[in-house]
Order: sequence, then C-alpha cells, then structure tokens
Amino acid sequence: MLTATLTKPLLPPSQHEFADVIHRLEAGGAMLPDTPENLMQIIGLYKAYAVPMDFYWRDLLYIAEREFLNPLPFFKYFLPKEYLELHNHYAGDDADLRIWRGQATAHPELLAFMEKGETFKMPRLFHHLWHDRINMEFAEECMRAMLWHRGMGGQFDPYLDSEEYKANADRAIKAYFKDNPAMLGMYKLFPDLFLEQCRQMSYYSNLGLFWEIMAPVFFEMSDLYDEGKIASVPDAMNFLVNGIFAIAGRPIYHHVYIRGECYEIIPKSKGFMWLYEAALPYVEAVFYRTSPFRGTKSYNAQAKQVPEDQKDFHFGILYADVFPVGTAGIPPTLLMQDMLHFLPPYLVDYYSQHCRGEGDMLIQLGISFQRSMYCVTSAVIQALRTALLYPLDDPNPKHLKANRAFFEAQLDRFKRPEARLRNVQHQEYR
Repeated sequence: MLTATLTKPLLPPSQHEFADVIHRLEAGGAMLPDTPENLMQIIGLYKAYAVPMDFYWRDLLYIAEREFLNPLPFFKYFLPKEYLELHNHYAGDDADLRIWRGQATAHPELLAFMEKGETFKMPRLFHHLWHDRINMEFAEECMRAMLWHRGMGGQFDPYLDSEEYKANADRAIKAYFKDNPAMLGMYKLFPDLFLEQCRQMSYYSNLGLFWEIMAPVFFEMSDLYDEGKIASVPDAMNFLVNGIFAIAGRPIYHHVYIRGECYEIIPKSKGFMWLYEAALPYVEAVFYRTSPFRGTKSYNAQAKQVPEDQKDFHFGILYADVFPVGTAGIPPTLLMQDMLHFLPPYLVDYYSQHCRGEGDMLIQLGISFQRSMYCVTSAVIQALRTALLYPLDDPNPKHLKANRAFFEAQLDRFKRPEARLRNVQHQEYR
C-alpha cells in the first residue's frame, strides 16, 4: 500500500498585498489570472495591435532613415512602396530568425485598410486630411516617452551624449543640408537644437527596430491560438519569455540615407542589443511612466499636480483609466481606434455580448489591451527573474526567498491606487 508523503512548503505564504499574484508568479503564471476569457482577450488584442504595429515600425524607420531633419515633414506618414515592401527580419522565407510563418512584407489587412480606410477608396492625401488612416501620432508619443524618460539602462542612451555620436550626427546633418545654406547657417548658430532633433530621430529608429520584432511575435501568437497550440495565459506568457531571449541580441542602430549614401549615426558595430537598449527602456517608459495626457491633468508642478520626481511618473497603460479622450497619450485612444479595425471575429462577438452599445467597444477593447499588457509585463518580469536570479523550482530555500523578494519588489509598483492590477484580477472589470 502506497502512503502519500506530505512535503512542507519551502517558503511560508507571502504577506504582500498581492500575495495571490506573487504565488501565481512563483508557480510559473502571470499577473493575469489564467482563464479562457482572459486568454481570448489578450490574444485577440495582440492580433489587433500587430496590424497597425506593422505600419508603425515601417514608418518609424522611414522617418528616421529618410525624412531625418526635414523641417516641413508633411508627408512623413505617407509610407513609400519601398518601406511597405521592406522585409521584416523575423518573418518570411529570408528571415534572420523566422518568428512568424507569414509574409515578410506589409500585412494584407493593413494594405486593404490603407486603400479604403473607414470610408472608401480615394487619394491618400484625402484619407490623411480626413484622418481616415493609421494613427502614427500614437507611435510618436511612445517614442517621445522613451526620449523624455532617458537613463533607463543600457548603453544606447548614454551614447547619444558621447563625442563619437556628435561627430557622426554632425556629418549626417551637414550632408543632409548640403544644398541648403540657410539651414546650414541655422545649424552653425544653434548646433544643440539640431543635435537634439537627431537624438529624437535615433529614438525613432530604436522604437521602429523594437516593434519590427513585436509585430511578428504577436501575429504568430494569434496563429498558434487559432490552431489550439496556445491554450492558457501561461502558454502565452512563456511564448513571450522565450521570444525575448531568442532575439535579445538583435542590433539596435540608426542609419540615415542621404542621396544614396548611408551615414551610420549609431553603427551596428557598437553592439547595442534589442533587450537592453530597446525592450526594457520601452516597458519602463511606456508601460509604467509616460506623461499626463493633455486636457485631463494639469502640468502645474507647484500645485504638485505632477510628480516631483521623474521616477514617480505613473501614467502608462498599467495605470490608465481607460476612457477615450481623443489624445495621443495614455489612455491610448488613437491606438484603440487603430485596433478597432483589425479585431478578430471572436472578439467582436465577445464585445457584442458585453458592450453597452457599439460606441462602448473602444472602452472594452482598451481594457482588453490593458489585460494584454499585464501579460507582456509578466513576461518581462519572468525574463528578468530568469536572467538575474534562480529557477522557479530551485530546491534551495534561500534562492526561492531571493526570487520572492524580486517578485514583491516588482509588485510594489502596483500598490498605487491608480494601478489596475487589482481590477484585472476580476472579469467584471469592463
């Protein structure tokens, strides 16, 4: 006769406010509860996000590489055929590492929307003026958040202040304005103004290269879900964790093409890597911090209506009160509008059951997006734990204690009353 042996837990229960979430992370789960409804929402939003993201990354690189310091960049959102056909390095038959089994060029749903928009087929200029297009203003707001919240780790950001960077930028700036003596004169008078604009272009490139990877990751997750191969929230999170490590070393650089010649403002040879120079700064600056969005919060610092310290900014999607206010900030109304066009049918059906009319769908998908970003943040936390600490099944209690201290420190950031971690634990949060 076999007798069961009761094993004493290696660690006592956590006393943290979010003890249940910490125990879930220690068991290999995510901050988001593992329910079929949560899984459907996050995968559906990954798909809806990936299609406009396929435009975002292409246009960000186009602006960084071609528009550069154009003083009147009216057509910067008019993506040329060359960039629509630009091969994603992580999709298609010629991929450096094939993450998505689909095509390397622009997604068919994106091309169809660009042609007809919400209205009908007409010249691209009319779509632009009618604002019937992909909202690149959202992508630029994310870039500005990264530029403003500098010093988030890695070597990319300090390099922007180096003499080497300034020399590389100087060569590109002089080449770009070679036939424009007025702008060259302005550059001589106000060199720091032009240099700061160049730094901004480098962050355009940084974010474009970051999203070039995330788009195929989200497309592949959607396909795997449709095939029944991602069946739980931990499955989704682990796919993201594995992806983070698979492409961690992807180079981050900034090249500018002027009259057929390439100017390496940030060369690939610097060895700046995707994980440390793009992914982690993005999560910190965009998911957590960003800035108060205009029209809903005063910028009166004397009245303490914005945080005194930059580290205390808490206006990202993880803290957002998801209400569409029509701005490029957080809540990300413009992104929500973009995603609305590309929702998979199962998510449209789901919202039709729970929405308070069709006009409520933006808020519902915004909340689903918030859930999906808590899953992404969980993957980042688990990836950091893997890189810095110990396996979840480590038999050494001291190692498990170190893991717990790490998880508790990460979740301390969600003790703020604005944090939505409490909300996403319940399906009634709609």
